[in-house]
Amino acid sequence: MSAVLIIGASSAIGQALATHYLQQGLHVIWLSRYSPDLSDPKLLVIQAPDLAETADWTVHRSFFSAVTSTLQQYQVGLIFNCIGWLHQQTEPKLLPEKSLSQSCALLLRRTLQLNLEIPVMYLQGLWPYLSKTSGIRYLQLSAKVGSISDNQLGGWYSYRSAKAALNQWIKTASIELKRSNKTAAVVTLHPGTTDSALSEPFQRNLPAGQLQTPAQTAQHLAQVAEQLQSEHSGLLLNWDGRVLSF
Repeated sequence: MSAVLIIGASSAIGQALATHYLQQGLHVIWLSRYSPDLSDPKLLVIQAPDLAETADWTVHRSFFSAVTSTLQQYQVGLIFNCIGWLHQQTEPKLLPEKSLSQSCALLLRRTLQLNLEIPVMYLQGLWPYLSKTSGIRYLQLSAKVGSISDNQLGGWYSYRSAKAALNQWIKTASIELKRSNKTAAVVTLHPGTTDSALSEPFQRNLPAGQLQTPAQTAQHLAQVAEQLQSEHSGLLLNWDGRVLSF
């Protein structure tokens, strides 16, 4: 592997992953709507369009074609998709539901768009590369709360549902991908609770030691990626490599 693509690289985990792989001496392709704060000769920046602007995915066909050409040029063997969304603190304020009465159309649509639709759009857009590149590994960040069998606390209706749908989508895509590329691995990955803007409002009652720094999370996820094999394709994995139930 000579290069890594990080989608949603401006997130806390995305930035930490970029830093980790640059320190390993690899080329890192930073794909985000936002520019990086770091500078490195091995860092290539691709400006992402606002994919939420239109419901017509074909509008972005030329963008994905250009990204695919870049992946081929740099012989990318590892892709992380770090796109995800949990809450909005500005008006209209949108927070995970504690009860069904707090559910609303705006929250549900926003959650599904950013946690399912846009990740699926990237998966579809990069499919020609995934289906033809030997040994390619694609790790889609998801969440353990998307596990239906693990749900013992309730709440967070929209977020749980979006992540469960994302896990199912990746699982289904892995079956299709195996038909054209038996060496590929595409998985969903629970990164653990990371100290970031996404988790900040919900850190108060965490058990001691559960909150990880972005750098710690990046190191753990990189270890999972390093050990990932084609037989793992379709699984939901924990940050420590354990298989999580759907």
